[in-house]
Amino acid sequence: MKNKVHKKLNELESTAICGNDISSSVLYVSALAIAYAGQYAWITLLIVSLVLFLFRRIYGEVVGALPLNGGAYNALLNTTSKFMASFAATLTILSYMATAVISANEAIHYLHHLVPAMPIILSTVGLLGVFALLTIGGITESSKVAIGIFLFHLISLLILTGFIAFYLFQNGISIFFENWNFELAGGSIWIAIFLGFSASMLGVSGFESSANFVEEQQKGVFPKTLRNMWGIVSIINPLMALFALALFTIPVLRGDDYQNTLLVEMANLVGGNWVAILISIDAFLVLSGAVLTSFVGVSGLLERMTLDRIMPQFFLKKNKKGSSYRIIIMFFLLTVSVLMITQGEVSLLAGVYTISFLSVMALFGIGNILLKVKRESLPRPEKARWPAVFIAILGVLIALLGNILMNPKEGNPSNVNVFLSYFIPFMIFIIFMLNRTLVLKLLLKFIHYMFDPIRRGVYKMDRNILNFIDKINQQEFVFFTRGDNIAALNKVMLYITKNEHTRKIKIVHVVKPGHQVPENLAVEIDFLDREYPKIKLELIIEEGEFNPELIQELSKRWKIPVNFMFIGSPGDKFSYKVEELGGVRLVI
Repeated sequence: MKNKVHKKLNELESTAICGNDISSSVLYVSALAIAYAGQYAWITLLIVSLVLFLFRRIYGEVVGALPLNGGAYNALLNTTSKFMASFAATLTILSYMATAVISANEAIHYLHHLVPAMPIILSTVGLLGVFALLTIGGITESSKVAIGIFLFHLISLLILTGFIAFYLFQNGISIFFENWNFELAGGSIWIAIFLGFSASMLGVSGFESSANFVEEQQKGVFPKTLRNMWGIVSIINPLMALFALALFTIPVLRGDDYQNTLLVEMANLVGGNWVAILISIDAFLVLSGAVLTSFVGVSGLLERMTLDRIMPQFFLKKNKKGSSYRIIIMFFLLTVSVLMITQGEVSLLAGVYTISFLSVMALFGIGNILLKVKRESLPRPEKARWPAVFIAILGVLIALLGNILMNPKEGNPSNVNVFLSYFIPFMIFIIFMLNRTLVLKLLLKFIHYMFDPIRRGVYKMDRNILNFIDKINQQEFVFFTRGDNIAALNKVMLYITKNEHTRKIKIVHVVKPGHQVPENLAVEIDFLDREYPKIKLELIIEEGEFNPELIQELSKRWKIPVNFMFIGSPGDKFSYKVEELGGVRLVI
């Protein structure tokens, strides 16, 4: 039988999957940059493009040398320790989690403008479920959907650009010059550019995604995806910021409506309602594509972590399409739980999204440095220069610092607090998985510490009780039989087993000198011994005459009290009264 060859992704398919994420930033990053940098927003976006250009070589070198899924996790795993790699992986997972929830929720909000009756939360869960099922269906099938969304997005932006250019040709760019002379709130250009750059770095979210599913790509495709993503954000994001500053004044652009749906407002101004509807549909689709990117990226990352035994091996199970469906289902449930906890207030996830994504970028740069130092002989198709690496890392750290220092919206907790509330539980789980044998040993020691005294006490009590039972059962009983009547002997046995605690009974037959022992007595005793295996029967033939003196003599010899000796009911011809026998008991 022929083995089924797993089809790998070409340049367009790979670019579409990660490009939907990074290109969807045009829907919010221009407004975000203007909110902090004002008229200098397009400059901050160009600086972001420069930093991203430097990261192209960094990613190209690391992934070229180590072409395995996992991104920053893979880079640090092969240069440092599992703990540091897991630290990067946790940040990446949080970034994907926040991206999926925010993108899905924002996509439904755009669609809600067209269909007001649509329930937001339920529809968001449905959208997450659709892309979970699509990813379970296989990455190749997912890429076809991604291509459709990606091309529709680029065409929509091209149409919007055409309408904006025509509008500005007719109406001029006087608003842009008015905005250029707008007085900054803080009064400092450098602070405005610093905060604007920090906010604008969110526009490159998704750049790291390609590295997380590099094993699914054809040879030589990965660096092309980096080049294509860089080209998209370098052209579209600064251009849309320039267009926005030429169409609206800065106070208008900083309003809540324009912050959330800037491109729709621009489309409505330059092309009317139908262009606005086109951009709304485009926004819904490309944000949905960002959800797909999250599912594909996290699937590749968690599968690699599972193969490295950081995650439980339960997640390695694949379906016929080659998808790790258990990972995808787990991630889907995680995103839904986050959505329910936040009740649709996904702005609460901004801290998780910001800090985790930028930290992953910084860690990837650090991974590149470690690869140069520790794995210098490892072949790689390209190399990032040392100055470029340090500048790129510095740029990301500046953006990270800026996002930490930014004041959240009124009523919202700080970015760091929100980030830590999600990051700490994830890291606790990862630390447990990395040290699970140690943790289990400590747990075992704790259990022994807590329960060994109890166990020893129970064992001692058990032994004492068993000894006491043995002591009780060691007491012997005596039955004086007159003959070989097995029915009578059996009644004696039944009485003793029901009423007494013993393991041994002496069956005594007193025979007068010159008389014969009943010929079947030994056989019947042997039979009863087998029928009552828990009681040992001993047949004793005693010569003499049965009288009180013999009973007392046997009691002293065997150290068995007289009251533990039994006889059958005596007849009229018996020479002694029962009370003269010293306490012998009647059983039959």
